[in-house]
Amino acid sequence: MGSEDVSVVFKLYCLTVMTLVAATYTVALRYTRTISSGDLYFSTTAVCATEVIKLILSLGMLANETGTATRLKNAIVEHVFHSPKELLKLSVPSVVYAVQNNMAFIALSNLDAAVYQVTYQLKIPCTALCTVLMLNRSLSRLQWFSVFMLCAGVTLVQWKPAEATKVQIEQNPFIGFIAIAIAVLCSGFAGVYFEKVLKSSDTSLWVRNIQMYLSGIVVTLMGVYMNDGEQVLDKGFFFGYTPWVCFVVLLASVGGLYTSVVVKYTDNIMKGFSAAAAIVLSTVASVILFGLLITIAFASGAILVCVSIYLYGLPKQDTSKLSRQDSDKESKQKLVSV
Repeated sequence: MGSEDVSVVFKLYCLTVMTLVAATYTVALRYTRTISSGDLYFSTTAVCATEVIKLILSLGMLANETGTATRLKNAIVEHVFHSPKELLKLSVPSVVYAVQNNMAFIALSNLDAAVYQVTYQLKIPCTALCTVLMLNRSLSRLQWFSVFMLCAGVTLVQWKPAEATKVQIEQNPFIGFIAIAIAVLCSGFAGVYFEKVLKSSDTSLWVRNIQMYLSGIVVTLMGVYMNDGEQVLDKGFFFGYTPWVCFVVLLASVGGLYTSVVVKYTDNIMKGFSAAAAIVLSTVASVILFGLLITIAFASGAILVCVSIYLYGLPKQDTSKLSRQDSDKESKQKLVSV
């Protein structure tokens, strides 16, 4: 019983941290883009800095996994310098994730954190569709029902978006929604693609992360050059960075790696509760910090999204076992009658 208690506590710890990271990241990013005083930083450099920190953290995890400096060196040489095809393979999700992360900055510059958090849950049906098409998996009727319910909830939220009275900058909700739509498509495709790559070999998760983040750094540096190259050369890479901006970069870095731990040690139901809790926390924070005005449409849509997340995470019923049990009962009944 003691070990079970510890495992439950650890699961709750993982989910609590993931919930706080998800909610805090969206609220803090929104704050740095709309209310925080000072010069506005370049979002492309923040995305690039996030990739660098992820690479450093992954190298640390791989060092802990290999145990010695020699094994770490051999793993890096084998899987990085002698595996150009693998690097090229992992460059696909790198590009997609880079687009997704940049879209998050655009979306949260035009939409409130709570609206973003609810709408971003469209990644669930997108991931489900990619899973069916790319991994040949099937969804239960309940999961398909929850997908349609989630879409209905997001539609209600976007029907008459809640307004934040304390935000003074000009916003365009349409651009924000388009940015979220692109981010959702990127999230669904990249997540399933990366899962497929992971399951195609026994290569360590941290090795795959290093391969992906190396490509990600190159891709995001190209994004910095193309979008803000002249301004970065003139004002500096870290122009406009404040403690809040550094906090956002750290949350983005840790959150991405922490998700893998949560996936390993928790189930879909608990992750569903975590996503719903993040929506609630983001809404409360938005009311306090940004003066968000909650509408009936927003509240109704948010409730639908939370319920759909829970339903989607419910375990599938194993019909094969049920059919076997039924057949066994029938055979026993026949024997009794004979």
